[in-house]
Amino acid sequence: MVQSWVRACLSRRGLLVATVAAAALIGGRASAAVVKIGLLSPLTGPASADGQEFQRGAHEVNAAGGIGGNTFELVVGDVKDQSSANVTSAVERLLGDKDVQFMLTGYASLTNFEIDNMAEADMPYMLAATSQQTRDIIAPKLDKYACCWSMTPSFDAYNTDVTTFVEKLEAAGTIKLAKKTVAIISSDNAYSKSISEGMKKTFASKGWTITVDEMVPFGEVTDWRSILAKVRQNPPEVVINTDYLPANSASFLNQFLEQPTKSLVFLQYAPSVPEFVTLTGKKSDGIVYDLLGGPLVTPKNPRAAEVADKFKAKYKVESGTYGLALYEMVNVYFDAVKKAGDPTNHKAVMKALGETDKQIVAGRLKFDPATHLALQGDDYIPITFLQIWDGKRLLISPDKYASATLRSMCSA
Repeated sequence: MVQSWVRACLSRRGLLVATVAAAALIGGRASAAVVKIGLLSPLTGPASADGQEFQRGAHEVNAAGGIGGNTFELVVGDVKDQSSANVTSAVERLLGDKDVQFMLTGYASLTNFEIDNMAEADMPYMLAATSQQTRDIIAPKLDKYACCWSMTPSFDAYNTDVTTFVEKLEAAGTIKLAKKTVAIISSDNAYSKSISEGMKKTFASKGWTITVDEMVPFGEVTDWRSILAKVRQNPPEVVINTDYLPANSASFLNQFLEQPTKSLVFLQYAPSVPEFVTLTGKKSDGIVYDLLGGPLVTPKNPRAAEVADKFKAKYKVESGTYGLALYEMVNVYFDAVKKAGDPTNHKAVMKALGETDKQIVAGRLKFDPATHLALQGDDYIPITFLQIWDGKRLLISPDKYASATLRSMCSA
């Protein structure tokens, strides 16, 4: 039913493009038009802190000057709790607007099923999360998905590099691993679950013992005490929680610190969101997390500081990962429009998106043509490890970009 509806949209879109092409031309140039850019964002619901970041970053659209006689306007579809029904509703509404020529998101459905809607509607689309799901959709049928590109590289590094990072710390004498024990807690959603499953395989393959393996239902979690009681029965050397919602992660940390164990605490993604430090205050000191596609603030990448400073000057707050990422997505699209010459020529815009090769806040952005994911690695977009101290996020790995070293954990 959704596909039939989108085909109808396509017919209307084709008529629009034909009308624009046949419209009055002045000196061989089409008259000015307002090009709408559609943002899928969780403005309400448990991920609303990220949704606010999406919108702030993408508002660069409204500040942009014209390109080829066109001006740009942001329109937003609220995916709310990211359920399939709410994502589908937001996608349909934006695709139904004949003036929308590009769509973007940090994340919408987490399973990324909306990629099929974009392909059916011939809509250029850029996203930045759950890249494993993106790869699984696109790689088997590349010709079908010329539409869609991921600013986030492969999540394989999330699955493997935490183990490598911790063992590297031991080799350097920074921490001691007498027993190689780890507790892994996750949330039942595509992002958190796929990462925790990958971590468990990697830790097990390297001889670690998993002392706690727990998963909570997706959504708001305010009480972690029953799980933490299991953690304390046999205190592990590393405690990991891959629930990405900042409020959940903050309550986990606050309750862990009621009776802390001498463990390195690793939280997935959530500490990168400004809300996390607001909710935890000084208790967040010492927390370690990693990011793929996070801002690489280093003298070797001046672009990151440039964009972060612009964001802070405009909104009076530090940006999280997604504010800067969506800002960059908008500018990648503008580059593609300039190259294509016409925002309504979706085929040319999609081709130009795929040919992107530029320095962004997260490193060098270049896409893998076999997966449509950003390339990952120290020479492209690296996986970074950060530690929070005094409300600041200090880059501690990789060595090529590190500005600090790991300090003693708050729970030690």
